[in-house]
Amino acid sequence: MTSYARITGWGKYLPERVLSNTELEAFLDTSDDWIRSRSGIAERRIAAPEETAATMGTAAARAALARAGVAPETLDLIVCATSTPDYYAYPASACLVQAALGAPRAGAFDLSAACSGFAYALVVAAQFVQTGAYRRVLVVGAEANSRILDWQDRSTCVLFGDGAGAVVVEASDAPGGLLAFELGADGSGGELLYMPAGGSRRPASRETVEAREHYIRMRGGEVFRFSTLIVPAVVERLCAQAGLRPRDIDLLIPHQANARIIASAARRLDLQEGVVFQNVERYGNTSAASIPIALDEALAAGRLRPGQLLALVGFGAGLTWAGALWRWHG
Repeated sequence: MTSYARITGWGKYLPERVLSNTELEAFLDTSDDWIRSRSGIAERRIAAPEETAATMGTAAARAALARAGVAPETLDLIVCATSTPDYYAYPASACLVQAALGAPRAGAFDLSAACSGFAYALVVAAQFVQTGAYRRVLVVGAEANSRILDWQDRSTCVLFGDGAGAVVVEASDAPGGLLAFELGADGSGGELLYMPAGGSRRPASRETVEAREHYIRMRGGEVFRFSTLIVPAVVERLCAQAGLRPRDIDLLIPHQANARIIASAARRLDLQEGVVFQNVERYGNTSAASIPIALDEALAAGRLRPGQLLALVGFGAGLTWAGALWRWHG
């Protein structure tokens, strides 16, 4: 019997600390107007010292499991999408989430695809479920971006925030779920957005620390151009796979990186007003957490009903991109 992948639970976690553009003005050569005009961001959340990708991911996971009515002990797999894991070598943050939840049956691994990570992980989870290998998979997107930001670099630190989101993906006999997907990468753009040191290429040393190489660096103009093109292109290809048109989409949730990128995608796709969901102004770019946080808020606002068509598109460092076209079960 064919299994369909159904999202049965969803949740999010956001740190209490809100950092506004006005506060950034106190120590950066920037302004609220400058940040809003270039990104659409007004504020972002900053993790407390004791909060990590795993602790935030666990909180989001608990909310998702509660909504699905699922006990952690019944999970088959946990996939955690993150670029800011608790430990850069091991253990995986997914293993820390597994232990915190009490899910001893579940395999657990991290997936690193930057801001595309959640969309990648959701597609991976759906494959396990659709093939019948697993019945119940937890997908987490969690980021503590503030830990790798250079707070002297106004071109990057104003853009990012912290948070986590999660969904439970379960097998279903009812048709729907994942209709089409695309996972993509262009590694030639790897150094357009990266952290120079801390890995095996440039291990941590006094020199790398003094050169401030343990913070992300971005060539913003080139990343922006890539992003404005990839979102509509992926949506069009997903629809073509499923024999549908972009105008058939009821809700598009793109990665929440920049309001200008989101507006550009809506124009290129000629989508009706209200189809594209956006919350970047309140949270900034939360990388792999942005899509599940937005999905949670869209569902809370009644933006998606059973039978409707949902498109999710992630894009970011790597360069990577990923999209999923989903017939919502509800």
